[in-house]
Amino acid sequence: QVQLVESGGDLVQPGGSLNLSCAASGIIFSIYSMAWYRQAPGKQRELVATITSGGGTNYVDSVKGRFSISRDNTKKTVYLQMNSLKPEDTAVYYCRVLYGATLYWGQGTQVTVSS
Repeated sequence: QVQLVESGGDLVQPGGSLNLSCAASGIIFSIYSMAWYRQAPGKQRELVATITSGGGTNYVDSVKGRFSISRDNTKKTVYLQMNSLKPEDTAVYYCRVLYGATLYWGQGTQVTVSS
């Protein structure tokens, strides 16, 4: 059974940093691309960052230069380091994997950027 468990969300002031984690189980983690999405209140879920099995990364324009996605295959964990946070980064953050023909999502972790 595939499971994704996110953690690390918190309330942080503008300009602050957070490091989100997503621990995976039930898959051969190292061979799959992983992704972070976010969903703000009243908005559609949007792709934030992806990382391939080989470590290649991509980011949505709004987070380039501020966010960094990485993975530790020995821990079956993908991370999202978020720096210079802005109020518009406030959202529930989810990790996702496409395993076979099925998309799996974690339960999400809340990030709130506010003074």
